Amino acid sequence: MTPPFRTGSSPPLASTSTEPVWLTLTELGRIYGISAVHCGRLLSAAGLRGHDGEATSQALQAGCAIRGHHPRSHGPTHWHRQHCQSTFAAAGLKPVQRRTLVQQWAELLSALTEGSPSISTSADQMAEELPSDLVEPVNAELRQIGCSFQVGSSSLACRPQSKARRREERGTCRPL
Repeated sequence: MTPPFRTGSSPPLASTSTEPVWLTLTELGRIYGISAVHCGRLLSAAGLRGHDGEATSQALQAGCAIRGHHPRSHGPTHWHRQHCQSTFAAAGLKPVQRRTLVQQWAELLSALTEGSPSISTSADQMAEELPSDLVEPVNAELRQIGCSFQVGSSSLACRPQSKARRREERGTCRPL
């Protein structure tokens, strides 16, 4: 069986495209339309991420991950886009096209605007989760499908408070 990543190579330090090579779990998961949690679980199942959430020594040596922004620094782990690609392919995942992502967000926000007694999340609350680089295209898509809801700057401005609120609700809020 072939390993789910490249072996015997050092991590590339520069990207040949305009897209970043080293990504957080959130950014990497966004490419495949999955959450950072799901992304982390797939990397763990492939032996690239330990139970503590850190990259394994195998992942670091193979160039699949770095700590911080450079191969020999400390800090949050970043994952190599191409080296981790086969892990997601083995799980049957393919990169989601940006257009598809915009359409999905617009459809979700439109449905939440209409409301349902079984859904407790509002369109405004969900809009807080929208990646900032998708705000304009999603707003354009919402206008195109005839939805009056628009993601505004007020949704984006309250992100730090909403993140803290969600952490507290989950019980993962750490005291300082």
